[in-house]
Amino acid sequence: MANEEDDPIIQEIDVFLARSLLEKLYLFQYPIRPASMTYDDVTHLSAKIKPKQQKVELEMAIDTLNPNYCRSKGEQIALNVDGTCTDETSTYSSKLMDKQTFCSSQAASNVSRYAAAVYKKGELHLTPLHGILQLRPSFTYLDKADAKHREREAANEGGDSSQDEAEDDVKQITVRFSRPETEQARQRRVQSYEFLQKRQAEEHWVHLHYYGLKDSRSEHERQYLFSQGHGLAENTELIKSPSEYLMMLMPPSVEEESDKPMAPSNVLSMAQLRTLPLADQIKILMKNVKVMPFANLMSLLGSGTDSTAVLRCIQQVAMLVQGNWVVKSDVLYPKDTSSPHSGVPAEVLCRGRDFVMWKFTRDRWVVRKEVAAVTKLCPEDVKDFLEHMSVARINKGWEFMLPYDEDFVKKHPDIVQRQHMLWMGIQAKLEKVYNLLKEHLTPKKQEAQSGHPLLVSGEQRVNMAKAKVKQNYGQLEKEFQKQKIEMKSNDTSAKMDVSNIRIKEEPVSDEEPMDTSAYEGMNNGIVNGLHAEDSMDSLNGHLPGGCIDRVAQELKAFVSSTFKKQFVLTLSELKRLFNLHLASLPPGHTLFSGISDKMLQDMVLDTGCKQILVPFPPQTAASPDELKVYALWEAGDTYDQHRQVLLEIFSKNYRVRRNVIQNQLSQECGEDLNKQEVDRVLKDCCVSYGGMWYLKGTVQS
Repeated sequence: MANEEDDPIIQEIDVFLARSLLEKLYLFQYPIRPASMTYDDVTHLSAKIKPKQQKVELEMAIDTLNPNYCRSKGEQIALNVDGTCTDETSTYSSKLMDKQTFCSSQAASNVSRYAAAVYKKGELHLTPLHGILQLRPSFTYLDKADAKHREREAANEGGDSSQDEAEDDVKQITVRFSRPETEQARQRRVQSYEFLQKRQAEEHWVHLHYYGLKDSRSEHERQYLFSQGHGLAENTELIKSPSEYLMMLMPPSVEEESDKPMAPSNVLSMAQLRTLPLADQIKILMKNVKVMPFANLMSLLGSGTDSTAVLRCIQQVAMLVQGNWVVKSDVLYPKDTSSPHSGVPAEVLCRGRDFVMWKFTRDRWVVRKEVAAVTKLCPEDVKDFLEHMSVARINKGWEFMLPYDEDFVKKHPDIVQRQHMLWMGIQAKLEKVYNLLKEHLTPKKQEAQSGHPLLVSGEQRVNMAKAKVKQNYGQLEKEFQKQKIEMKSNDTSAKMDVSNIRIKEEPVSDEEPMDTSAYEGMNNGIVNGLHAEDSMDSLNGHLPGGCIDRVAQELKAFVSSTFKKQFVLTLSELKRLFNLHLASLPPGHTLFSGISDKMLQDMVLDTGCKQILVPFPPQTAASPDELKVYALWEAGDTYDQHRQVLLEIFSKNYRVRRNVIQNQLSQECGEDLNKQEVDRVLKDCCVSYGGMWYLKGTVQS
């Protein structure tokens, strides 16, 4: 009490927090200036900054008329730096050291405790500092003087050499070829001091305009140091309750916080997990378990959880493999991470793990050497992939760790179909990245897995037999027609109604069904999560349930809208767009009943499109679907005739030059087309590559 009476409160000052210059205010600390540089006569000639590094460079003028300035020393420094000649590159154009450069360095890494204060009319206004920079003299001009000195010495040595000297002596040169840089070496190089210095040097300077102390612009900016609103609502940061103020003075120790278990961890706390949103719960569980049946996931989430919401969330973090859910690769390997074994970036790891998952959608067994040969990853990374979802069997390979979940496949056919479409898209990407051969794309025969007993139900055997019959149906029909012709050779005018068995005769190829069946590689009657009985009716265009009309309307609407946008498409590209369209449809849509290649091609022709027989080169590596090119013949606009002429040109030529196309259009259409009209027609149907024009989708790089 005695101390308080001896030290009474003289005045109370209101404190305000100014926000106008938040994250924009820097404090510059200048060195002690010599007598020739005072506050009044210092002139900033130029200023520039590197924002990312918070590095500033200032150029200030020196008062050469000050009596404390040594003129002879200034002339000597200018002579050493620039020499006797003066040009635009000279540092000191006046032949006198009349300026000084200052470079900045950060005085403190954490400046959150510092602020600039302005006191005015009984009020204290605080603005937090974004950085504190110390300015020090830069002596780069001395380096320039040394370089000039070395150049002069080299010139003098060269002048003393005899001009009568014969040709230079032959010198042996050693040529070295650098080895390819490994991933580990690249990581070390990126983290080296030289690389960081080079990256800092590559950042461009941003030139600034300096305003003096008495400039009107400076006075205007100085007003931002004052709080714009004095109401309490504007300065809630400075108003704290006693408990909050005590918490700021004595924050809880870090050790106490670290003792509390946080989810996720090596051992999950289910009570704490269930306090999180449903999507986070599923992501944490899948990231830790990696492979899980849907029934187990529902039991872990607790009673009362909506299965529809779980299905919606699980598809964001996992993929369906043999009826079970496997966590996605990008969840385990986020962006900007790398392998702990080889340092390979996350993008490459995701592709390799997706290849392993894709192999398990086609077979129960995967061989480790085959995965390593295709992905070109180190054995440790490949082993991690396989351990996530399979179990090693001696002398057999790696078997998927969970049995096929037939119950989930039967209950949720729409989810299975959507996942199948997603896997087809992943397969297309893997084919391009890894250049997969036919042996990789074809599932192994079931006999190759005879070492592990499989249970096949009687219903599955019947379905497989039906599939085999439908595959041989074309050959049986041809033999039947041949026998019928021989029997009716004497009566050619007679007709027989065989509408119930007659089909369009065309070669039955492996690519005819739209990638929805692969019966040769059946394992327990599954094809990438699709049960055999679910995909049987989609073969040869037969749709169950009498929904042909609705399916046809939906399919026609898709084909019509797609060709009105693209005009020209290969069958391969059309199937890809159709799969993406299916993936965007809600569960239970009529198009999930099954669409074959034949149905799709027939619908393309029914919507007014024509097949363009492009003469591909004999050595083309295009697939059969890429060789089938379809184009919209009549779009109903003024460019129909021009497009038809263009398509006729490409029915005779694989690639054409622009001038040939323009001349042909002028001749056929009877008018001179301007550049914009020709560009419009070419943009609708063609692409340019290497100075030549091709129909869309036909370029073979």
